[in-house]
Amino acid sequence: MDISYDYLCSVANLTLAWRKARKGKTRKRDVVEFERNLEKNLLALHQELKNKSYQPMPLTTFVLRDPKTRIISKSNFRDRVVHHALINVIGYIFEKGFIYDSCANQIGKGTLFALKRFEHFKRKVTRSNKHFAFCLKADIKHYFQEVDHDILIVAIKRKIADENVIWLINQIEK
Repeated sequence: MDISYDYLCSVANLTLAWRKARKGKTRKRDVVEFERNLEKNLLALHQELKNKSYQPMPLTTFVLRDPKTRIISKSNFRDRVVHHALINVIGYIFEKGFIYDSCANQIGKGTLFALKRFEHFKRKVTRSNKHFAFCLKADIKHYFQEVDHDILIVAIKRKIADENVIWLINQIEK
């Protein structure tokens, strides 16, 4: 399947993206507000993407303490619709290169899948709990803030040749 920027910014893809973005969040204020003028908002996004005037809204930043303190930045719902629209078109290109045990943001690979895979490896390493083993839980501090976006874009360009799609990725990345 070729990547089509025209399909990416189509009303059909944006409608599918809106459905995915709202899943489990139908009572959130920003979702309700977007849906008040749903058709107008989807058509506006369609036009902005088509004529390349789309600009993401500023991120909302807040502190979450669960169990450690983290600073979270959240995209506006309108921008999350665009993120889903983009993933609808390019997601498969990257997913096929992921290792089987990659769980983050993978359809069908949530917490339960991760726990089952951990149990599988735990049993394998301990020979069905007959031997002692260690498990390292680690977190890379400020991982996403430290990613070099220029290097990331070069890697993405190896897989995606469409300059319009690259333009959109750059808009989101700013």
